[in-house]
Amino acid sequence: MRNDSVRAILLDIEGTTTPLEFVYKTLFPYARSHVRQFLRRHLSSSEVRADIAGLREEHLLETRQGLNPPLFRQDVPEQELESVVSYFEWLMERDRKSMPLKSLQGKIWEDGYRSGELRGQVFDDVPRALERWQEQKKNTCIFSSGSVLAQKLLFAHTTAGDLTRHISHYFDTTTGSKTDTQSYQKIANVLHRSPSEVVFISDVTTELDAAKSAAMQTLLCVRPGNHPQPVSTHLLIRTLDEVFP
Repeated sequence: MRNDSVRAILLDIEGTTTPLEFVYKTLFPYARSHVRQFLRRHLSSSEVRADIAGLREEHLLETRQGLNPPLFRQDVPEQELESVVSYFEWLMERDRKSMPLKSLQGKIWEDGYRSGELRGQVFDDVPRALERWQEQKKNTCIFSSGSVLAQKLLFAHTTAGDLTRHISHYFDTTTGSKTDTQSYQKIANVLHRSPSEVVFISDVTTELDAAKSAAMQTLLCVRPGNHPQPVSTHLLIRTLDEVFP
């Protein structure tokens, strides 16, 4: 892709910069296996309490909607802890884009990255693409359903080193849904760019459709292991080496 009008590149993570397998076979299992011990250490932390309050609100809403989430008890700390663990696992099984869930996951992963148990994975073309775009004075930004904390941790601790110096902005679903046109309009406003000056790269056509509706340029990233996507009008790429070479 060559287009001098593009001043900012907005990247998805799963299936775009990072193999889906790393997210679903490394990060998610790590969060599940460490949530209980993490909560035992940090249950009284104000930030963790905020996440739990958010989960409790979502739980009440889902109960009213008849979705039958696991019981949530808060009588004593141990019951509360087990309730949070059960609901956490229930949400993860359904791949919910819950912000308190994503926030809590990010905190658990932070422990893993700091201890060296976790190392972020990116495709081989990602470090050189980020460096190339920075040299071309294009802003590189991330938009993912994972929390901003989780995004920063992944790129700060990759097997290729710390890549955060190449990334200017991070956006998560506190900005809005990735399938909502308004989310991309908000992002363009934060970047002080017209949407047409931004290209969004993702492996999911419904996300690209929303970005295109906001007048952003779009590229569908096709990587090994990605989920098949319906036929669309989005230009296809198989590597970031194709983007502003």
